[in-house]
Amino acid sequence: MADLEFFGHIIDNEEVESLDGGRFDVYNSYTQQVWAQASEGGEADARRAVASARTAFDEGPWPRMGRVERAKAIHRLADLMEARADELATYDSRTMAKPFAQAKHDVARSVHNFRFFADHQRDNVGQVFPMDTGHHSYSEFGPAGVVAAISPWNFPLMMATWKIAPAIAWGNTCIIKPSEDTPASVTLLGRLAVEAGFPPGVLNVLNGHGAPAGSTLTGDERVDRVTFTGSSQTGKLVMASASTHLASVSLELGGKGANIVFADADIDNAVYWAVEAIFRNAGQICLAGSRLFVQDEIYDEFLKRFVARAESLVVGDPFDPATQFSALASRKHFEKVAGYVRQVADLGGTIHTGGVAEDGTWVVRPTIADGLGLDAAPYCEEIFGPVCIVNRFSTEDEVVAMANDTRYGLNAMLFTENLSRAHRVASNLRAGTVWVNCFFIRDLRTPFGGVGDSGVGREGGDFSREFFTEPKAVVMQINRSSS
Repeated sequence: MADLEFFGHIIDNEEVESLDGGRFDVYNSYTQQVWAQASEGGEADARRAVASARTAFDEGPWPRMGRVERAKAIHRLADLMEARADELATYDSRTMAKPFAQAKHDVARSVHNFRFFADHQRDNVGQVFPMDTGHHSYSEFGPAGVVAAISPWNFPLMMATWKIAPAIAWGNTCIIKPSEDTPASVTLLGRLAVEAGFPPGVLNVLNGHGAPAGSTLTGDERVDRVTFTGSSQTGKLVMASASTHLASVSLELGGKGANIVFADADIDNAVYWAVEAIFRNAGQICLAGSRLFVQDEIYDEFLKRFVARAESLVVGDPFDPATQFSALASRKHFEKVAGYVRQVADLGGTIHTGGVAEDGTWVVRPTIADGLGLDAAPYCEEIFGPVCIVNRFSTEDEVVAMANDTRYGLNAMLFTENLSRAHRVASNLRAGTVWVNCFFIRDLRTPFGGVGDSGVGREGGDFSREFFTEPKAVVMQINRSSS
């Protein structure tokens, strides 16, 4: 085991073992071989990380640093990430079989997260509220304190930076716990933060499982903010844990995105984005367009083209430049997704392409099915894999009702060349984000989050500012004769 790479915790700017010496194996999802080990964080390690972040916030320079200076430090980290982009991408490709080109794209978006929020906090201003009573009021936004961030395995680096970047940009200190399946790239990020000259305790990385590492973080009364991305079931546990000490929470949870294609849509464009929406990242995207609704008039033609595009995807080694699609992230997740696929025929559905690879790999091929009832588990439940369930619809009102008939509300897509319909349907869909004639396009200024079982709160731009700061009103008397 001496030849395995090792990823420790980053606490107080030092990479350390767990206090009890515990480690866990890290797998290559494509080869299914162990290639590294990481420190297994326990309760004591989590409390040590919180203590570091707490001291750094209460006594250290980061929250008291000028905005320009803090922005410069974050840009230094972004520079180092760009210089090590191949290494960061390699770690994500190796741990979850993400095609390397997609992993490189994720690194670029991660860098952009840091640069955006560094500049956003630097240039952001409060508000002035004129008063007729001889007083002057204004708002300011100070850092909230210690942030506990728990990020998922499907976009290991990118989703971690989505949480870390606004947290530290606004002067907070942070403990990030990456998924136990994908600890490598986030640990390297922690190393780069030290190299960039971050003060001790500003960014701590705690490796380990949800319990005890994650649950100790969320339940620690020294933590002021908790941000979590993951399953809806786990999100409820996180919220309950944080509520014991009234920490504010931001939860980005599960999804069962509706993708609506009207008869007047540009079919080639709609097919392209339908493939991206469910088969990119092997469908392991909370925003996936896993429920596809196609209007009667074009149903057969659309399905034919959709199946052909799915079958053209190159499945293979994530480090082969030709690969567009590879294995799922873990054996446990493969078995979950495969279980849903195997239900389709039993529930009366038809699989037009795809299915479970029976070659010992963790591959579920790009799968398209229809003919399922609206109460069937593969249609209703979040599969989080490359499985698209297709349905027909006749009218706009019918499809809006079908799309909204879910406990999730993270996102939706619609394809139409009718401008009035686009605005009307987008307004009527119960979702945090609606993409029209596209998918996965992000403007970091806009709100991101979901409704229902898809989460609580919004992040992005000023919405991140509201969550990661304590807004304060200051009221000054300027006319001594007033009362």
